[in-house]
Amino acid sequence: MADELEDLHSCSVDGEEKLNAEGEVALARLALDGGDLPHAATHLGNALAEAPRLPEVHEALAEFARRAGGAEAALDLFSDERPYIGAVACQAHLLAAAGRWDEALSTLAAVVREQPDRPWAEVAWVARQDLAESVSPQNLASVIARIVGGGVPDPLPPELTSPLRPFLDLARASLALHPDHTLLLTMASGLARRFAAYDQAITWAGHAQRLDPGHTPAVMLGYALRAAGRVDEALACWEAELARDPSDLSLYVDVAELYAMSGRPEAGLPWLERALAVDPAHPQAAPAIHGVRFAVDGGRTHLLALADHLRDHPEHGYAHTVLQRHSENLPWLSGVTGAREATVNVLHQFLERAAEGGDPDYRDSALQLNASVIEAPSAVLTLRRAFPKGEVSFGAVPEPDPRPARREVATAVWRYEGLVAEAAVPEPPAAVAEAVRAVAELRWPYLPAAYDHAVELAAIAPADLLGVLVHPPLPREDEQGRFLTEHLPELWIRSVQAFACLGIAHHGTDEPWEGSVRRRILLDLLDGPEDWVTEAAGFALLAIAWSDPATREDIGRRLVEGMLDAAEAFRTRPVEILGSLCHFVLGCAWLDATFTGLASDLLESIRREDEEEPDEEEVAARGAELVAGAMAGASAAPGAGAGPGAAPGPGAERKAGAKAVRRPTLRGLFRRRS
Repeated sequence: MADELEDLHSCSVDGEEKLNAEGEVALARLALDGGDLPHAATHLGNALAEAPRLPEVHEALAEFARRAGGAEAALDLFSDERPYIGAVACQAHLLAAAGRWDEALSTLAAVVREQPDRPWAEVAWVARQDLAESVSPQNLASVIARIVGGGVPDPLPPELTSPLRPFLDLARASLALHPDHTLLLTMASGLARRFAAYDQAITWAGHAQRLDPGHTPAVMLGYALRAAGRVDEALACWEAELARDPSDLSLYVDVAELYAMSGRPEAGLPWLERALAVDPAHPQAAPAIHGVRFAVDGGRTHLLALADHLRDHPEHGYAHTVLQRHSENLPWLSGVTGAREATVNVLHQFLERAAEGGDPDYRDSALQLNASVIEAPSAVLTLRRAFPKGEVSFGAVPEPDPRPARREVATAVWRYEGLVAEAAVPEPPAAVAEAVRAVAELRWPYLPAAYDHAVELAAIAPADLLGVLVHPPLPREDEQGRFLTEHLPELWIRSVQAFACLGIAHHGTDEPWEGSVRRRILLDLLDGPEDWVTEAAGFALLAIAWSDPATREDIGRRLVEGMLDAAEAFRTRPVEILGSLCHFVLGCAWLDATFTGLASDLLESIRREDEEEPDEEEVAARGAELVAGAMAGASAAPGAGAGPGAAPGPGAERKAGAKAVRRPTLRGLFRRRS
């Protein structure tokens, strides 16, 4: 039997894993030559862990079995006291060589469950044409259940399809021999569904249910129908099963959420209410009802209740899933929002043209931008980061003046010299900048997750984090960082500012909130000059409020005050931070509906302003005003413009394809009400 190990491998391996595995094989052969078989077994396990398909490993394992006196004897040389994944994989292959196919497959399944993205099963013995004849269908069903029950995604991502396909192929071969094996039909349906083989999954589960109208086949049939988009059939299947056996409270959750997914959340609520009447603390139904209620009316109060549930019951893993699902794409609850300033939108135009021109030296271009009114200092910072030789000048100050703080503050990160904003705090130490650089993210699963992620910055002095706000580090040197640098540099700066403020939010959490340093600093930043820092501070305050109910009344009041002041300014001029402030107030779900309703009305007003059709002559004139000098000199990027008066054309003040920015007209929210 040991000779069969030479045929276990099925393909070759390249790269670092091959080099590491070959080194372990060399050490194993040295141990074999010295007669130290237990030592050789250790190195063979290490080699297989490095490269599960490397032919040299399987050849060495065959030699090891021969030296040990056969595959059965070789099994005893792998200790079960401290198993590691490579050693268990070796045992699976030795069991196969010994003809103990069911044990071999079960052992291999244990390895695959731990590392499903590696090619453990891509070996010749699993692909044998006659393996289905040698493996018990009952055992194969258990093997598939073990793999699928290990949290394998549904559907499978591309990196898992090849490593797991041998099990689907084996299931097909076994069902050809045992077409009426109910358990194998049921488990194989779950595996086929993950491969998006929906017709096969429905056929297998449907046949299993007809053979044995039990609970598990009905559940699996419903899953297959749901995955195939046959929603009403899935609901009918599950509802019929619950009428027959109402004991599975998790199935009530599936029914309710499928109604919500199909646009009928009101029909799903009674199912969850019935489940909670039986078990008020059910780990799936208790969080799910908040998600379905959110689907009914979109109220942030349900997401806040879900976050509170998660804080009180961290062991309820499903609460994480539900909160993440419903936070997705909600501004600031799942990630930073884009910047709205004309400066940034024109910057996008130039970055796009530089990329199209393929000029590697575009950053040396002497970009000059003249705008009629001042904009957020962070927007200017972003442009100067992208074009260090660029210059931005503003013609006037709108009314009301966005430069002064809304009240007397002790903490300020920007100071104005006339129309020019300068950093009011020194650069942070390099280690601090690097710490924030490592932690900052554009997106997060949900608001409390962002707050928790920033705890790594808790030990940094607030003064150093203030420096990060106006001296942000460069993006990380990875694919995302390069993309942001070349296309959306403002998103990185906004994420750095958000996480720097979250770091401040973690400072001195043992202090009572009312007199704490973190409260004073964040409120000073919220009430400071209009800037992206204002948004970052508001975001951090909202994160604190979601994490600590005792702070909610105070934080909600201060965020409302900020929104009202910004809305008042919006009567007469653009206020680009207003949208974020409205989203923060909407996130304060404990507030009176008067304030959250006003926030919704303001957002609708902003949306209407953005969607108004621009006057082409006005846009062209505004573009010419903004872009006084384009890419000047020989280093100018091709197509970027050639001098004073060069206009990007309609839409220059918004991202490509969006509407042009204009000052609010008399049709704004407050104009209607007055």
